[in-house]
Amino acid sequence: MDNSMQDSAVNNSISVDHPDSAAVPRTEAVKVSRELLDFIRRSPTPYHVASGFAKMLEKAGFEHLKEGQPWHLQRGGSYYVIRGGSSLIAFRIPDAAPARFQITAAHSDSPAFRLKTNPDIPCAGHYICLNVEKYGGAILSSWLDRPLSIAGRVMVQEADGIRERLLNFDRDLVLIPNVAIHMNRQINDGYAYHVQKDMLPLFGDETSAGRLQELIACELSVRPEQILSSDLLLYNRTPGTVWGAQEEYISSPKLDDLQCAYSAIRALIGSGSDSGSSVGSNVGSSIGSSVGSSVGSASFRTDSICVAAVFDNEEVGSRTARGADSTFLEDTLQRIWLLTGSGASSPEESYRMAVSGSFLISADNAHAVHPHHPDKADPVHRPLLNKGPVIKFCASQKYTTDAFSAAVFQTVCSRAGVPWQVFHNHSDQAGGSTLGNISNAHVSLHAADIGLAQLSMHSPYETAGILDTAFLIRALEEYYRTAIRIGDDRVSFLP
Repeated sequence: MDNSMQDSAVNNSISVDHPDSAAVPRTEAVKVSRELLDFIRRSPTPYHVASGFAKMLEKAGFEHLKEGQPWHLQRGGSYYVIRGGSSLIAFRIPDAAPARFQITAAHSDSPAFRLKTNPDIPCAGHYICLNVEKYGGAILSSWLDRPLSIAGRVMVQEADGIRERLLNFDRDLVLIPNVAIHMNRQINDGYAYHVQKDMLPLFGDETSAGRLQELIACELSVRPEQILSSDLLLYNRTPGTVWGAQEEYISSPKLDDLQCAYSAIRALIGSGSDSGSSVGSNVGSSIGSSVGSSVGSASFRTDSICVAAVFDNEEVGSRTARGADSTFLEDTLQRIWLLTGSGASSPEESYRMAVSGSFLISADNAHAVHPHHPDKADPVHRPLLNKGPVIKFCASQKYTTDAFSAAVFQTVCSRAGVPWQVFHNHSDQAGGSTLGNISNAHVSLHAADIGLAQLSMHSPYETAGILDTAFLIRALEEYYRTAIRIGDDRVSFLP
């Protein structure tokens, strides 16, 4: 059920049949996608993702708040807060008295392998491998024979206490070698991989025992005995690329879900700019863009508090202090409202009234129809790359979208001049879940689950359309700029 705008993307521009639409030139969409790939390259773990978003937000004039300190919020102000080093919520308060929240949520983590506390494992009497455990639903075979490295956070003992330090060995450091076909003739007939046996990365020869601790200390310019503990992950070193007969595809690690998370943060920044859309304006580029500091003082026509939330731990169920199943979103929204909200009723009652009229877009990538396995897809609802955001439905309510929320998001896309598509699971296959319904159990509001179409989900190297990041940024900017007023039986969109 793709809408009538689906065939409007052409080689040189993205345009749709909408009276208020403005074409997004293909060159600008390509530029945005390349900036996304650069951000992903610099963000090998959720800790680096949060740090990278913080830098983008601060360049745009957002103020860093801390949960353990008093907040002093002002009308028209822009702020962000980080929990656990890997989850971030950014928000912008309107000049007018706030009436509701308009939220986008995505996640910062991807399937990977986490190093165990004492990682060295002697193998075959000569090698040193690293002991790892699986994080999330990874496609195990796709991690083999790739250049890998290690990144994460390290807790370091310093004179004044314990300090968290980010670590990234920005070089090819380890590799998980495959078994030669001569030694496993049935490998192409199917093979059950065992993490403890098959997925241990090769680190070096026997002289490398204990060397990882020394390398970490050298990288952080500390002594090995100062290192107390760490959260370290393997990551794929293969750089993102643009490819295809007409350069219509991008491939990269972590498109699920950094493509949506990046779009949400960039849209929040761009929607507060008096200069218009951030698409093509170099906003949020991780290669030294000069994002103006006028966001905090721009004049906002909406009376909605605009929020972009990026949670960690979605790939393992979200049930952590910084996941979507935590109180992070609820705590933050209540705190914002108590400091800025208004109304004739008590702050507690006016907060609940505001939430009842609020909206959440849960943005997590969606499955495109596979070129070799179209039978895995629904016979009718088959999202394609480069055809715009995908609205996701599920009868078991693993996605929050219903007729009401779908209509709202469709209207936002139409106002933005952006095409949209629909996804349903094949009825004989169970689909995945995401963070929309999990966060909605804590802050219950109208919500739609959406994403961008991709192939090879949960591989360490995924594929998406080169146009779709720009599509989503444009749609989310429109969402943030529009006051969505929800009544008992109708919705209005202002301005």
